This record gives sequence, structure tokens and C-alpha cells, in this order.
Amino acid sequence: MNTTSRAQAMGTHLFVIVLGLVMLYPIIWLVVSSFKPSYLIFSDLSIWPKEVTLDNYTKGWSGVSKSSFGTFIGNSIMLGLICVVGNVVSCSMAAYAFGRLNFSWKKVWFALMMVTIMLPHHVTVIPQYVFFFKMGWVDTFGPLFVPKLLATEAFFIFLMVQFIRGLPRDLDESATIDGCGTIQIYWRIILPLAFPALITTAIFTFIWTWDDFFSQLLYLNSPGNYTVPLGLRLFMDSSGESNWGPMFAMSVVSLIPALIIFFSLQRYFVEGISTTGIKG
Repeated sequence: MNTTSRAQAMGTHLFVIVLGLVMLYPIIWLVVSSFKPSYLIFSDLSIWPKEVTLDNYTKGWSGVSKSSFGTFIGNSIMLGLICVVGNVVSCSMAAYAFGRLNFSWKKVWFALMMVTIMLPHHVTVIPQYVFFFKMGWVDTFGPLFVPKLLATEAFFIFLMVQFIRGLPRDLDESATIDGCGTIQIYWRIILPLAFPALITTAIFTFIWTWDDFFSQLLYLNSPGNYTVPLGLRLFMDSSGESNWGPMFAMSVVSLIPALIIFFSLQRYFVEGISTTGIKG
């Protein structure tokens, strides 16, 4: 490598490092501010705090409205896991049908399913709320996870269809010769081979459910049913006297589950995205 190439490589790496630090600065500032006393959070904007305290974490974990923050985390984890299982099972079954089975109006149903991706979520908010209100499901977790059991996420269906279409059909024919039926092929052949796509679906579902504020605000009214986004909102006071320190501390805590899941399954996530993206 000549001098010019080395200089270009060093310049590229330096640019990427600086850009990464700029993007990470808000997270770093959030973590540092969570250890500052409340009166120093906005008066001292430096990365190195002049005073360190753990009171924000103890006060934040105690929660508000007679509910600890552990309750909010437990609700979010339970809801996230149910949504993950529902999406993985229902969307994989729908994707298997579109990717492998032959049935009437298959292309039409697939086209209609793809059209729903372009439909804004806010268009269906009022009809869905009216439906769930008449069902008596408001202030329950039902409206948040029941749709996941019915393969309503067209994005994940399309992602899995792309992956399944790339699997050799010879495997299905060999399994059929060995006596496997449609369900056995799905369970024993397709699901194990589509594991990266399933992991990608699980990660996206969990993170999107964990970060979902609008839907949870719409359907959950009791503090005992609140999830992490709604629990963080309780630290905000409309009068302007918000508990910034505890809110920042619990914001840091709320990042931990999503980060653990993403980095522990990152290899499968990258594999699922790359393999589904290159198949048409």
C-alpha cells in the first residue's frame, strides 16, 4: 500500500470514527446525566460530571403512581415476548403459504397483503379502537398482542417469503417422498432453515413493541398496566417540574434489554437481512 492509499484509508477511518462519536453523543450525554444531581443536568453540559450520585436510579426505580419501574419493565417484557411469539409463528405460516403452497387467487392475496405495507397506521387507528372498545379490551394488553397472532405484519411476511423462496424446492420434494405432509415440511424443513429470518423478525418485533408509545398510550389507562414508554412519561410534569434525573436514569435502564437482545443475536440478524435482501 502506497502513501496515498494509506492517507486515504486513515482519512476514511477518522471520518467514520468522528461520525460515530457524533451519533453516540446523545446516548453518552444521557448516561452521564443520569449520574448527575438534577440541578446539574442542564447547568453542567460537560461529559465529565462535577458530582456523581446514584439517587436518580433509586428514586426512578421506586417509580410513580404507586407502581415501581420494575412493574413497567415486567409489563414491557411480557408484552414483547408475546408479540415476538405471535409474529414469528403467524407470519412464518403465512409466508410459507405464499412461498411454497399453491391456492386460488394466491397472487391477488399477496398483492393485497403488500398494499397494506403502504397503508399508514393512523388510517386504521379509529376503526381499531372502536372495535376493541366494543370488545371491552381497552385498558388491557389484548389490542396490543392479539393482532400479532393473526399475521397482520405484512413487512415480516414479505421478509420471510423472500427467504423461503431462496430455499431449494428439492428439499420439499425429498421430504414428500419420505412421507412428510405440508405441516411436517413447514415444521421440520422450512422453520430450521429460515432461522435467520425468524431471528430478524423476533428482534424487530421486540424492539418495535418495546419502543411503541402511541398504541400503548391509546389502549392502556391504568398505571399498573403501563409499559416502559408510559412509565417514563410519568416523570414528565405538565407544570414544568419534571424529574429529569430519575427519568434519565430509567431511560438508561430501559435501553439494556433491547441492547442485550440485539447484540446477542446480531450475527443472525445480519445474516437474515443480507439473505432476504439479495433474493428477488
